[in-house]
Amino acid sequence: MFQRSPTWLFDLIGQRPSNAEEYRFDSVAVKEPKFEIDGVFLPPESEPGTIYFCEVQMQKDETLYERLFGESLLYFYCNSPRFSDWQAVVIYPSRSTEQSKVYPHRSLLNGEQMHRIYLDELGDVRSLPVSVATVVLTIVDEAEAPETARYLLARTEQEEFTTREKQDIMDVVTSIMMYKFTALSQTEVREMLGLNLSEEPRAIREAKEEATQEAKQEALQGALLRSQALVLRLLVKKLSVVDESVCDRISTLSIDQLEALTEAILDFASLNDLQAWLAENF
Repeated sequence: MFQRSPTWLFDLIGQRPSNAEEYRFDSVAVKEPKFEIDGVFLPPESEPGTIYFCEVQMQKDETLYERLFGESLLYFYCNSPRFSDWQAVVIYPSRSTEQSKVYPHRSLLNGEQMHRIYLDELGDVRSLPVSVATVVLTIVDEAEAPETARYLLARTEQEEFTTREKQDIMDVVTSIMMYKFTALSQTEVREMLGLNLSEEPRAIREAKEEATQEAKQEALQGALLRSQALVLRLLVKKLSVVDESVCDRISTLSIDQLEALTEAILDFASLNDLQAWLAENF
């Protein structure tokens, strides 16, 4: 029906575009791209709850809403048994940063599931809750930022926060200031804020620990790959031929196991000796 008369659809909805006669009815395939959604707030797995998709957009992106709604709704569709509802939050420094083309998304943008936050419209830092004011600190001018940051830290000490909450606020404020004043050292930033110089912010400390752990993992992985390559070279030299199944088996061995195999290779006369050794030892 619609293939023969595409204009009938417009008659049904009571909206006929000026070029309605030129429309055609067809089926299309959508190749699903790989989505990486960075800002997702997940409810506890014990019971279905609302999932929140969050974007912090400090620069203009003219396809933000297409991507945000496409990714969010697809993820909700694929995981709908886990969630009872979805909401989206976009945080802008100001309205001028928002995507220009909003009309195609008007229903979603103006609905109760969508929250558009413009940091420069939230009000004076001193009238806001500390948590909200700390987020606003990200857009405060560099000239005013030190005084504002010190004010937030002072309020944190005065108001009723747990020790963990106070430390979190201190870490976040310090991190924001370090991003604003990249020419200053960590010590200089903390001195500017009047903080205890002997105690490193937890966020920075955790970042360093994570970087150290990653470096250790990379070093271990590199040593493992070199050991595997050495064993395979020795096997080829000793036995001439090493099939794919043996390569796959060797790729599962630890560094200690590879070292033991390196010593045993000298006694192998055939591939059967290797297979027997692997079966006996691992």
